[in-house]
Amino acid sequence: MEEDAELRSADPLGFFDLRPYTERLAEAEVATGLGDAVVCGAATIEGEGCRLAIMDFAFMGGSMGSVVGEKFARACESAASAGVPLVSVSASGGARMQEGILALMQLPKTVCAIEELHESGGALLSVLTHPTTGGVLASYASLGDVVLAEPGALMSFAGPRVVAQTTREKLPDDFGLAESNYRFGHLDAIVPRSDLRPTLSRLLRLFGKS
Repeated sequence: MEEDAELRSADPLGFFDLRPYTERLAEAEVATGLGDAVVCGAATIEGEGCRLAIMDFAFMGGSMGSVVGEKFARACESAASAGVPLVSVSASGGARMQEGILALMQLPKTVCAIEELHESGGALLSVLTHPTTGGVLASYASLGDVVLAEPGALMSFAGPRVVAQTTREKLPDDFGLAESNYRFGHLDAIVPRSDLRPTLSRLLRLFGKS
């Protein structure tokens, strides 16, 4: 059951690049059928109750603006109230540039929401899909009690091309990929999508209060 589906992004900066931000938002909503880049709500996975916060890269590159941050924070509150874990599935290019500092402020906001979830005895299970980058990776996506990733998922603050241009160095072929992050201890496991459901259900049984 979806929660907070009515929330929509505003345009506090009156942002305009090649087109107005409001026009880009309307186009994304029509194309995806979504109100913003994350869908949150109550669910069960193989009979285990949880709250979900699932991003969709098709909505403006899964960018995190004020609504994404607010919906994630509310999902943390909902999970805490229900006494169930929160499962987040990330796919994002980072903070939404059209909202400027308001988008960047969603990083500390979501981090604080996770801290409050933990204080209530709750848990966050984080799944990183391709790609998970920028501000989402630098905030809640990396803070799961268990962090999983799909094979081959790009998960770095900036993409390999940008890093290579900045450092003027040749990067390893697997730079920023899930396999590289797992090798360096940034992940708990790499799980193919076909195995995600049983893996998450086992984790929900472990972290659930019942």
